[in-house]
Amino acid sequence: MSIDRETFENTSADELEGLSVPDQVLGFLAANDEQAFKAREIASRTGLDEGAVSTALSRLKDRELVEHKATYWAVTDDEARLADYGGYERATALFNDRLGPEDRDEWREHAPDEPHPSSEDRQ
Repeated sequence: MSIDRETFENTSADELEGLSVPDQVLGFLAANDEQAFKAREIASRTGLDEGAVSTALSRLKDRELVEHKATYWAVTDDEARLADYGGYERATALFNDRLGPEDRDEWREHAPDEPHPSSEDRQ
């Protein structure tokens, strides 16, 4: 499986070994950005399960990171969107490694009882 050059340069070896299926699919499409592929071909070329690839493609489409036409998939040409996605994922992984994942109950425990004044202005 191939990955794009930016991911290669900005990702540690440990992170590369643990790339999620969506990250692997997106990396494959980004590395082959001049082409569109069927999900089955992406699965075959990356060594991933076809069902997992299809699920990943749907999620990536929801985030507007890939485009879909008929049975073909291609990476978006919106470079800013791609850069934001990669940076967010790496930052989240880094903070989770250092600080542990966020706990929703802890957030609720510290949430204010009253809404923020800016939200009252909208009513």
